[in-house]
Amino acid sequence: MMTNELTNRLLVEANPDMTPMPPQVVISGCSGGGKSTLLGELRRRGHATVAEPGRRIIAEQIRQGGNALPWTDMAAFLREALSVAAMDLEGAARDAGPVFFDRGLIDAAAALQRLCGVPLAQSLGESRPYGRLVFLAPPWPDIYCADEARRHGFPDAEEEYAHLDATYRALGYEVRLLPRASVAERADFVLQAIHRC
Repeated sequence: MMTNELTNRLLVEANPDMTPMPPQVVISGCSGGGKSTLLGELRRRGHATVAEPGRRIIAEQIRQGGNALPWTDMAAFLREALSVAAMDLEGAARDAGPVFFDRGLIDAAAALQRLCGVPLAQSLGESRPYGRLVFLAPPWPDIYCADEARRHGFPDAEEEYAHLDATYRALGYEVRLLPRASVAERADFVLQAIHRC
């Protein structure tokens, strides 16, 4: 498990204004809400993106026959997600322009809090790793679908979304809801919003 000291070394120190926009933009929200599709569109337009830690962990754990899976050992899975997200942040620090993250450190910390009772302060320390503006994909039943990595139902996804929304706001982030619109319109919305900051 990552220590507060390591977390603080890897992340931006907390301050009243948090990290200015850009460089690191997190896109979070409802499972199955179109985040990965949006990141694909931003990548297609030439922006740096970071894939969702959870999906990468699931693929690797299945390939290796590991147990750090949400349906086998949720706590181990979430601790691995914290570690992967911290490494993603460290790697993104070298990029000059904005980097768009499909979920991230706060998502894993919020899930550890909600599902395992681990306080946010224990997972995050005092750091606020992303720019102050965060985008959340709201629950969207028309596009939600389960798959090998997403085995939970839509009601669980809605609960997760509500907790993430409350967590980001409690940490002082400015939350913008992604419109229920085409992927191109969503990408335009995100890019216009970060350029106004």
